[in-house]
Amino acid sequence: MVALTELHQANSTPGLLTIEIIEIAPETTAIRSLDWDRERFDIEFGLRNGTTYNSFLIQGEKVALVDTSHRKFEQLYLDILTGLIDPTQIDYLIISHTEPDHSGLVKDILQLAPTITVVGAKIAIQFLENMVHQPFQSLVVKNGDRLDLGNGHELEFISAPNLHWPDTIFTYDHKTSILYTCDVFGMHYCDDHTYDENFISIEEDFKYYYDCLMGPNARSVLAALKRIEKLTINTIATGHGPLLQNYVTTAIQRYQSWSLEQAKTETLVAIFYAEDYGYSEQLARNIAHGIIKTNVAVELIDFNNTEPQEVRELVAQSSGLIIGMPPQSSLIAHTALSTILAAVHNKQTVGLLESGGGEDEPIYPLRNKFQELGLTEAFPPILVKEIPTPTIEQLCEEAGTDIGQWLTRDRTIKQIKSINTDLEKALGRISTGLYIITAKKGEIQSAMFASWVTQASLNPLGVAIAVSKDRAIESLMQIGDRFVLNILEEGNYQGLMKHFLKRFAPGADRFASIKTYPGTNESPILAEALAYVECEITSRMDCGDHWIIYSTVQTGRVAKLNALTAAHHRKIGNHY
Repeated sequence: MVALTELHQANSTPGLLTIEIIEIAPETTAIRSLDWDRERFDIEFGLRNGTTYNSFLIQGEKVALVDTSHRKFEQLYLDILTGLIDPTQIDYLIISHTEPDHSGLVKDILQLAPTITVVGAKIAIQFLENMVHQPFQSLVVKNGDRLDLGNGHELEFISAPNLHWPDTIFTYDHKTSILYTCDVFGMHYCDDHTYDENFISIEEDFKYYYDCLMGPNARSVLAALKRIEKLTINTIATGHGPLLQNYVTTAIQRYQSWSLEQAKTETLVAIFYAEDYGYSEQLARNIAHGIIKTNVAVELIDFNNTEPQEVRELVAQSSGLIIGMPPQSSLIAHTALSTILAAVHNKQTVGLLESGGGEDEPIYPLRNKFQELGLTEAFPPILVKEIPTPTIEQLCEEAGTDIGQWLTRDRTIKQIKSINTDLEKALGRISTGLYIITAKKGEIQSAMFASWVTQASLNPLGVAIAVSKDRAIESLMQIGDRFVLNILEEGNYQGLMKHFLKRFAPGADRFASIKTYPGTNESPILAEALAYVECEITSRMDCGDHWIIYSTVQTGRVAKLNALTAAHHRKIGNHY
């Protein structure tokens, strides 16, 4: 077994970066890039334990490198790799998918080993040609294809599109029974353990990762699981987090049950996008994340990687449709749009957005056609004219939440009416105060009216807040985030309550016409509040349709010493 090695990155990159090298099977080495201090990964993830980017070297008679690493590890990773092997001796570079955190150093590898053969799905090779801007040898593989490295290392490729990129493939080594899955079965988790010895400590991160990245493609997850069900798997070599060796069966069973539950959800939204065009895939996932908050299933479909029959079936199954406009030049996308228009009906809801590629199919003629067919518009068209900012990403997430809430309104009313009368009256006697939570992170700020708030600890001073999973502010309430708890005054809260309880359009400014000033944590403090406390989130607990957010209190102030906190007395206890 190769000695575990940790090396520190030079000061050119902020944060603590190390590399772990460990032999995980005969002639098989893991090169794990540990990003200890990363706090956020895309819009979905507030990270509490950093992340890792895992790469693997298989040395038979021929040599294969499975994935590379993130650009921030460039020199450290390349030094480690060249210390393990002369790069010119690497025969194959297998690309599980082309997301930059795994393929960020492909161009560097090609410069070191110009004769290497890049192996991937057809669409992955196409993506790479546009990424590296230089010729390279390639081998396109499809489901069931095999590559013999010698010494028993026969690699089998398994197609797994849309997990979570359209070009994803798995690689299975028949000698070592290792399944290389890149993002699938992974998690954003960084610690000293190579493997999953203590699954209890990582299972929350495992589920959170699934919800954000795999849940939107539950049907694709099930299809991929079916393709690997007959394989004997000793280790799942993931692209992020610890490798799964002790709980392989558990991990697969969790994915199976979560995906079956998601796939059979009564309400489904189909999101169509052109992955290789503009910012279509990024914006589609932002919308999907907002939809998932409302417990609505999502299926993401790449215009360029689907058949008309599949489009018709998905449209027929869907209550809502989201369309990221494809380029005008795409005949395949035009065929898909025609199929969608022929298959929709007037009980469906639709939302449209530009992809930001500069040659988008015009959005308003398509909008007019949907209106003529009687579909309900979920949100005004989202127009993207530049690189999406966090504000645009938040707007897309809120648009997703809006369509999810609209589609589940009947279910919500039914749930409100379902509780036993005596029980709901008893729960309603639990009185609370009235508060407004305000939060800001970078360009994004949000607020929510709250009544489920309580002091939760004395040492340290801490408060607990219940936040519905479908609240817009929920994305700003991750571990490490900061907010202000504005305490409202009895007899002087109606104006603020009316303002913050109204329904805001996606991306709308919650603080328009409201007087505020910034707290030390930059979150808005309401000038009319009786008091405020600034808080930092240290933990979250899943409580069904709400998160319980526990935060330590940093500072605070009372504006009127003799005034009372506004109180809230409900009549029933199954909604508010």
